[in-house]
Amino acid sequence: MTVFTVTGDVDPFLHVSMRRGDKIYCESNAMVMMEAALELKGRMNGGLGRALMRTLANGESFFQQHIEATSGDGDCLLSPTLPGAMQVLDVGERQYLISDGAFVAATGGVDLRVRTQNIGNALFGQTGGFFITESAGSGQLVVSGFGSMSQIEVEPGRDVTIDNAHVVAWDSSLRYELAVATRSSGGLLGSLVNSVTSGEGVVLRFSGKGKVLVCSRNRDAFVSWMMSHKSN
Repeated sequence: MTVFTVTGDVDPFLHVSMRRGDKIYCESNAMVMMEAALELKGRMNGGLGRALMRTLANGESFFQQHIEATSGDGDCLLSPTLPGAMQVLDVGERQYLISDGAFVAATGGVDLRVRTQNIGNALFGQTGGFFITESAGSGQLVVSGFGSMSQIEVEPGRDVTIDNAHVVAWDSSLRYELAVATRSSGGLLGSLVNSVTSGEGVVLRFSGKGKVLVCSRNRDAFVSWMMSHKSN
């Protein structure tokens, strides 16, 4: 059975221990090292249509890396695109929705599917546009966040509001909706202006029972910084 272990405190690796016949898949360019018993291939997971949908939904690469222990037991090291923490999630009785760029790897029994969002979340939520990725099947799923990562438990009657640039993944049983971080007597327009001037923009409000994984750093700000430095 495949075992995922996060190793290191700062910019950790994902250590993967595989038995003969085990299969995993991961985001493109995630593989750092693998032993000779393992075989690496690039594939469209689920065919052309589903690969294209995942690219639109979560910013994933069109082709994913598939690693299989073909000739014996073996280990490999993976790393996420963004610097920061990783979390191993058990998928089966509980499924998760995944924010843009948070997917790192999964065991072969886990499937990543795409579902549509309502128009408000699609236009402003920054969680995947009109489509968002949801896990299915059973096994383990690894996600990453920019900076440190923490888990927030949402309970009935105690809604939680989170800046969407800090959301990594959340329990699919939770209800979520678009909200503005600050309120104003001037209605929606006044609230939007107030949010911009306060430095807090659009947020996601979660309700129900389940958990949300959040990261300490603003993912969108980091991506913008990287793009500006590349252009220079």
